[in-house]
Amino acid sequence: MARDDDSDAAGDATPPPAIGQDERRMQVRAYNFWAGLLEDRNFPAIEDLDPAGLPDFGPHSVLLDFTDGIENPSIQYIGDKLGHECATSHDELPRRLSEVPPRSLLSRITDHYMQILANQSPIGFEAEFVNNAGATILYRGILLPFSSDDATIDYIYGVINWKEMAGSEATGELMLEIDQALDEAAEETSRPLRSTALTDWADGPASPLDESGENEDEGGDYAPLAFSARPSFDLSGQPGSEDMALAVPPVESMVVEPMALEPMALADWLAAAREMAQEARSGEERTRAALYEAVGRAWDFALAAADAPADFAELLEDSGLAMQDRAPMTPVVKLVFGIDYDKTRLTEYAAVLAYAQRRGMARGTLGQYLKTVDGGLKRVVAAERDYRRGNDGEAPAPARAQPRKAIAKKLRALPAARFDAIAQDGEEFALVLIRRTPSGHVALLGEVPQDVSLVEKAARRLIG
Repeated sequence: MARDDDSDAAGDATPPPAIGQDERRMQVRAYNFWAGLLEDRNFPAIEDLDPAGLPDFGPHSVLLDFTDGIENPSIQYIGDKLGHECATSHDELPRRLSEVPPRSLLSRITDHYMQILANQSPIGFEAEFVNNAGATILYRGILLPFSSDDATIDYIYGVINWKEMAGSEATGELMLEIDQALDEAAEETSRPLRSTALTDWADGPASPLDESGENEDEGGDYAPLAFSARPSFDLSGQPGSEDMALAVPPVESMVVEPMALEPMALADWLAAAREMAQEARSGEERTRAALYEAVGRAWDFALAAADAPADFAELLEDSGLAMQDRAPMTPVVKLVFGIDYDKTRLTEYAAVLAYAQRRGMARGTLGQYLKTVDGGLKRVVAAERDYRRGNDGEAPAPARAQPRKAIAKKLRALPAARFDAIAQDGEEFALVLIRRTPSGHVALLGEVPQDVSLVEKAARRLIG
């Protein structure tokens, strides 16, 4: 995963909005420790991590080892306090993820590890659950990626703290107390958030914020949200419920398979969309099919977000994004394709999702629609922009059937060429331009200078 090689990447460990501004919090200290090990690498080196030598948060931590695969990682370390919470003796401590007792605190921290593999960045989380003893446990944690080769996340270090609550009323009181403390800390903090991205994806603890809103085509600024904020909304403005979901690991190939339509958690939809977006973005065999499938899956995620507005609010909060009433699809495409993605393309993809929303397209249908509609994605973008102009009282942009007059005049002035005048050496595939005269003759104007993207665009129109 590419990241900016900014000299401040490791030194500036300002806690991000998803983790909070209170330096006393264990998760913030753990994140600062991780950032200090990062230096100029994609991920901190696993050999630099010694959980047993971290008295501050080591006892509350766990180290997962994925070198044997992601299905059932081994547990290389469990801190004393975390281990005591999930086992009665040292001999009973789990050695594999599958051995973790259900309804234990350790089972909760491992619930989120797939998000690390999907997002390629640290993940902060909080929730409450009822353990095996029937006690209500309020917990907060952070998962931090480590690597043995600086290319693959093969270790995840988790830090978690918790408190047993007497009941739902006490839980609400503690959450209110935590929120107030974070609000006070945020007001006292004058240091700006770092803008250097640790990864391509939006929801890492150091995700960048475009506070100025400059170069944004579809909306206002993005303000950081407090860690505990729970705005309740969906894409149509209706309230919803809260829950935190899992994510799925990245796909391994360019094979585009139809999305499963069985119930999935919101983070699953996001991870699936990101998988395809990453393939379309960085694959050596990039195709329109991959891009259209990625945009289609972004729409599937948008529909899932509408059904789970509280989960969507958490994802926005973790990424430092805010919902935009005027352009609700812009945060969606930023979550899927990344904040650092080309803004013009993000604007186009958001327009496509708005088009799908306006037409009431079903889940799993947008990708195929883009593949079959004449003109593809660009045609849909143009249609949505024309619709917006109409709503704003502007006339739709007329479709041009001929080149612009100035260009056409210059083309008519070109002398006709002979086919055998085209050079025999050169690229295998090239474009030539012809002109049909009023008298019914076809004149060859010449070979177009080599432009691979132009050749491919023409080839697609020719092949159909």
